[in-house]
Order: sequence, then structure tokens, then C-alpha cells
Amino acid sequence: MPTRIGKQAVVVGAGMAGLIAARSLADFFERVIVLENDALPKEPTHRPGTPQSRHLHGLLAGGLQALNRLFPGFEESLSQAGAVGLRMGYDYRLERPGYDPFPQRDLGLLVYSMTRPLLEFTVRKELGRYRNIELREGCRAQEFIPTPDDAGVAAIRCKSSDTGSETLSADLVIDASGLGSLTLELLHSIGWPVPEETLIGVDIGYATALFDIPEEKPDWMGAATFPHYPSNKRAALMLPVEGKRWVLTLVGRYDEKPPADWDGFLTFAQHLRTPTIYNAIRHAKRPSEITRFGFKASCWRHFERLDRFPRALLPFGDAICRFNPIYGQGMSVAALEAEALNGLLRAQSTESNGLARSFFTETEKLIDTPWWAAAIPDFIDPRTEGQRPSDFEETLKFFAALLRLAAQDAAVHKLFIEVQSLLKLRSEYRNPELVRRIKATMAEAQTSSSRGPQ
Repeated sequence: MPTRIGKQAVVVGAGMAGLIAARSLADFFERVIVLENDALPKEPTHRPGTPQSRHLHGLLAGGLQALNRLFPGFEESLSQAGAVGLRMGYDYRLERPGYDPFPQRDLGLLVYSMTRPLLEFTVRKELGRYRNIELREGCRAQEFIPTPDDAGVAAIRCKSSDTGSETLSADLVIDASGLGSLTLELLHSIGWPVPEETLIGVDIGYATALFDIPEEKPDWMGAATFPHYPSNKRAALMLPVEGKRWVLTLVGRYDEKPPADWDGFLTFAQHLRTPTIYNAIRHAKRPSEITRFGFKASCWRHFERLDRFPRALLPFGDAICRFNPIYGQGMSVAALEAEALNGLLRAQSTESNGLARSFFTETEKLIDTPWWAAAIPDFIDPRTEGQRPSDFEETLKFFAALLRLAAQDAAVHKLFIEVQSLLKLRSEYRNPELVRRIKATMAEAQTSSSRGPQ
């Protein structure tokens, strides 16, 4: 049984990041209060505080495994709730330029596809087993109150429509609000530096609709079509969810964002690089309206570079790093952060000046792989804003050779999926034998290119 290290912890936000952060704290504090401005639905339905919830969400294999460890039996709970199991590499058709489709193989990895409301609802049910966790609905966090020496957080001021203003003392505060504005406001108020930010401007827009899966369905369960710059800049991802339905999200950037009207939506799908998804939906029944969402830039706040940080406060999830949502990384990284925090607390890494530094060191390691995995394809679009890596062109050649090997070799294919799914770090690509094979493949490609068409 873990040792209690404090009386009360407060978590701001009852989205996925806040919910799983609360679980990571439950073993170590007598009471964990989660503050949420929204009313939380009693069934798996959308809520105003998550405007992107109608769009496709991904729970990567690494995130699923972390949730299984935080909530034993979580995978079974998801399945019982209606989430759809998918064999990675096999049950969906993946269309990349040059690979239409990419070879489909059962790699022995299972994930689940579901709507965001179903996932959040399942996590909330799991949290209901912990008597020391309280979800306060309709309660807005307003301000972090510093300690008298301005070196930490002592309490949090909040406001509820039922009880009015209230000040909650806290031994630890988790800012899982998404924007992290309360953390930045505190740093400004006490005169401490705010973290540096790395931005990648992508200006993405996407449009999403639900479709009933027809009786005569294709020989795949889900499909993804990647763009081919500069000839076709459109992308799409469609996966099965509970209720025998597909969720289809169409993606475009800058002046090529998908529209919200049905004719425009269908035309956009018709002009994807391949006809796969258009052919699947053009006669399918559509039980929902089309919804749109926009995302301007990925943002990584480098808290790990700060020389000092207030005691008893941790930003969490999107408050540290907001990922390009089309790669489905955010919820899984939050789950891994929660597991890391739980491990730090379990190891008694709770010195007031040490927990934040230890946590930021761990999150930097967790963020590095998904950030890299998104940044490389994002920068292929020449319109993307931000500082491209100095070795970008060489990395593209490396990545292309890695894909060629993955298409040929099931073991390399599995490793690629494991890294993309956050089961392994990208450092696995530095294996000497793999690097040798990739360089040989790059040399072959260079030789073929220099020869020109035969």
C-alpha cells in the first residue's frame, strides 16, 4: 500500500488528461478534487468543453497499455462498452504515396477504436471506484494562489454556480486545463520566467461525419489516405466506432480545408489521392451533421529548461505540449505522463523542489518521440511554419528507406508501428543493424534515381 504524502490534491480539468492525472494521485493523497467547468454527462455524450469531441480520436497502443496499468482491466471495460478492437497493421487499409495499400499484416498488437465521449465516460466510471476522488462539475478554476514566499502554490480559487467562490488548499495542483493559462498567469504574477515554446504552424482544418457501416462492407475495418505533396494535399482517416458506425475525418490545410456542407464534403472526399474512402461512403447512410474544427499550431512548452518552478504545481497534458491532432497522440501521451507521475510519487520523489524537475525530465523523454513523428511529416508541406530540423532532408531519406524496409520485412514493420504507437522510443531506430540496412536501402534508391527511367 503506497504511503499517503498529502491531504489534498486538486486537478484542473476533467478531460482525459485531468481524469487520468487524478487516478495517478489517488494512491498518495487523502482526497483528490477534480474541477470541471462543464456538467459531466451521465452517459457517453458530447459536452461543450470538448468542442473537438465529435471528431475522430485515437488511443494509441502505448496509451492503451498505460491505461491498463493505471486501471487494471481497462481494456475489457472498453470492449464491454462497445469499443471496436483492431489488429494493428491488418484491420485497416493504410494508403501512403507509393504504397496503395501498405502491406497488411497481423503484428500481434490490438488497439480499440471508439468515440471520445465513450472513452471519457469509461474513464469516469473507472474513477468512480476511488472513494477519495471527487469530480466537481460546474466549477471553474479561477486562480492559483501562491505561498507567502511566492515560491509555490498554496491554494486554488474556484467558482461554482451552486456554492459561489471558494478557496481550496492544496498540497499539489495539476493544471490539466488544456491551455495552461493559470500556470502562465501564476508565473507572470510572481515574476518568474515562463517556458520557451517550440511552435510548428500547420493551420489544419478538418470536417467529420458519422456513417452507418453498410451490410456489404469492404474487406477492411478502417482506412487512411495520406497526401502526396505537391500534387494532392488532402488526407482522410476513417475508423469504426461503437454502434456499427464509421467516423470519417477529412483533413486539409490553409486554403484547402474541407467544407461543412454535404455536397462539398463528398466532393472533397472524391478528390482524395485514392478513391477508397469516397467509394465506401458515397452511398452510406449519414446519421449525423458534419462538424468542423481548426488547429493552428503544435506547441511544446519547455518547462524542462526552466531553472526554477513553483512548488506543488505541475502542468499536465496539453498544458505542456499540444500535438497536431491528426496523429492522435495527445491522449496517449497524457496517459504515459500519468503513469510517470504515479511512478515518481511511488518512489517518494516528492521533495518540494524535486518533483517538478523530475516530472519535466520524464515528460521531455515521453514527448520527444511523438513530437518527432509528427514534425517530420508536417514539414513535408512547404507551407508549414517553424524551424525545420537541420538534417531534415536526410531524415526524409531515412524515413523513406525505413518505410521501404517495413513494407518488405514484418519485423521492421512491427518496430515502425511500435514507435508510432508510443510503445517504443525513436532511439530504437539507432540500432546498428537497422541503420546499416536503412543506409543500404538509401544507397539503392540513390543509384536507381541517378540511372533515371529505364
